[in-house]
Formats: sequence, structure tokens, C-alpha cells
Amino acid sequence: MNEQVKLKLSDSKGAFYIEINGKQEAMMTFVFSGEDKIIIDHTEVNEGNNGKGFGNKMVQEAVFFARERGIKIVPLCPFAKHVFEKTPSYNDVLAI
Repeated sequence: MNEQVKLKLSDSKGAFYIEINGKQEAMMTFVFSGEDKIIIDHTEVNEGNNGKGFGNKMVQEAVFFARERGIKIVPLCPFAKHVFEKTPSYNDVLAI
């Protein structure tokens, strides 16, 4: 099973998602806040996929995305906020 995180972008928002066998199994949405920040507002994993680490993989991909672009992340979503709290190595992209 290949669990590669993919990215959808539009002008003011985007989503990281995991698709398996052509079916979207997890998604984490965000909105741009100015040119230097994204706000993660929702994370969702389809039933049957809990405990597979999909949420963590999407947050990790958001961190890579932020580092590449030199932007910060505001984790409003409770899940993403929890991941940031337990992963100090992500603090460099955390908006204070």
C-alpha cells in the first residue's frame, strides 16, 4: 500500500491528502493567511484508517511545504496542534 501525501492548491487554500487505489482516504485542509502563513483548519481520516499515521504524514508534509516556501504554520485544527506540541523539531515553522 503506497501512502504518498499529495497536494491540491488554489489561490487562497489547499489540502494535503492521501489517496489509495484511487480513493481519498485522508485529508488536511489549510488556508493561506497573507503571503507568509498557512492555517491548518481541518484534518480528517476515513474510518478504518485510524492508527495508520496518515494524519502525522500530512502534518509532516505541511512542515516540508512551509520550509520550502519559507512560511509559517498556524495549527488551528486540534489534531495538527497536538502533533506540533509533541514534535519540537517542527517549531521552526510554527507561527507564534
